Amino acid sequence: MESRRVAVVDSYTPSQPLVTAFAAAGYRVVHVRSTPELPAVYAEPDKAVFVAEITHAGDFRRTVSAVAGHRPVAVVAGGELGVALADALAAALRLPTGNDVALSAARRDKHAMIERIGSRGLRRADQLRVEEAGPLRQWHARRGGRVVVKPLSSSAGDGVAFCDTPEQSVAAFERLIGTTDVFGTRNSAVLAQEYLPGTEYIVNTVSRDGRHHVCDLWRTDRVHANGIPDLVVACRLLPRRGAVQDELVDYVERVLDALGVRHGPAHAEVRRTPGGPCLVEVGARLCGFGLPALARSAVGTSQVEWTVDAYVDPERFHARAGLEYRVERHAAWAALVSRRAGVLRRYPHLDAVRGLASLHALRVRVEPGDRLVPTVDDLTYPITLALLHEAEEVVSRDLDTLRRLDGPAFYEVADEEPAGGTAGGSTESAVSTGPAGSTGPAGSTGGTPDGTGRDTTGGAAGGSPDGSAGGEVAGPVLRSG
Repeated sequence: MESRRVAVVDSYTPSQPLVTAFAAAGYRVVHVRSTPELPAVYAEPDKAVFVAEITHAGDFRRTVSAVAGHRPVAVVAGGELGVALADALAAALRLPTGNDVALSAARRDKHAMIERIGSRGLRRADQLRVEEAGPLRQWHARRGGRVVVKPLSSSAGDGVAFCDTPEQSVAAFERLIGTTDVFGTRNSAVLAQEYLPGTEYIVNTVSRDGRHHVCDLWRTDRVHANGIPDLVVACRLLPRRGAVQDELVDYVERVLDALGVRHGPAHAEVRRTPGGPCLVEVGARLCGFGLPALARSAVGTSQVEWTVDAYVDPERFHARAGLEYRVERHAAWAALVSRRAGVLRRYPHLDAVRGLASLHALRVRVEPGDRLVPTVDDLTYPITLALLHEAEEVVSRDLDTLRRLDGPAFYEVADEEPAGGTAGGSTESAVSTGPAGSTGPAGSTGGTPDGTGRDTTGGAAGGSPDGSAGGEVAGPVLRSG
């Protein structure tokens, strides 16, 4: 009997758990590459798990014909880069689970996204899309305060700058304009946004027919380091219910409606500002940072399984949607922040990390002999880990221990170089779970962006929540930029 099939666009290493979950449900995966070249932020997948692989080389009709030959029941975005092509293929194949292609740009372009939710009456950041330095200088001088300058559709904290003066904003713009982002897309314009104060949260959902199910919610902890005022160092799993959670979920569900997310997973990053929840960004894809795998260990299911049900078993999805998850074990994703540069000799205190009572998974991304750089984004964490324990106080204690351990003495470095910093930031290192702001938590979403990270105790240590660098399902680091 011919196998049932789904098409996954850009199912690189981070989204391999989705392929496994579809297989468990009886569906083979047709892999569609949205670009002939492998984006530098991804690693090649294990092609043995696919029934076929199709490369989109620019001829959309040809790609549609090739995909149609497999008669997939759904087309799913495996990562951020594949969102637009997945929308277009689902529409061309007249599949019932495609999201409105008229809003595809608003689900990828950060300026269009924020404009769209603002047009629907939702709280949004003040922003400006710029192609020349002059308007940016005038805009920043007029509004004052700190602003964030970043690419329009990148990920993993790529190119994000925190700017306190118009001169810093212009310098950040000039560093970005005309360059390429982590997906290989040219930055022909740049986005400037107001800096949002407040704690940042992650809300992961899956939708079918416009009905949204909340899979898991997380609160982020951040530090000021290496000139960056908003580096994520932890994501803590929250109970489903609470005054904050209810406020966030209500806002995010309205954001999803505004952006036309009727089917499939979404990963929303939201600041809880003094004026209420405000969107940083949302990806129409799975979360990264390894959070789905960690959530499964904590609550028994994850965004991955809900995504499979949404696409191939809608009856089961609708029968269970709205059921509130229960935290059986408390969980947190965490990362260490390097403040040194040079060739790493060793981690003198790594055994203390391995001895944490709640340690569930550990990923060493910079090994002895590798070059260590100061952590400034999702691509430069030297170590990430997952914590899991029945007692919440044990997880909290271990997070505190990590912060105490993570200083210059944690790294033994040869040929040390000046660390340096980034314009617009602070070098203090106090943990912030409140008003320190930034534009991203993940995105995600596994490991290192190049796929070379090493797991030493498990598979949920992840790399970054936005899902690009390091794996949307296996786990990346938490920053959306």
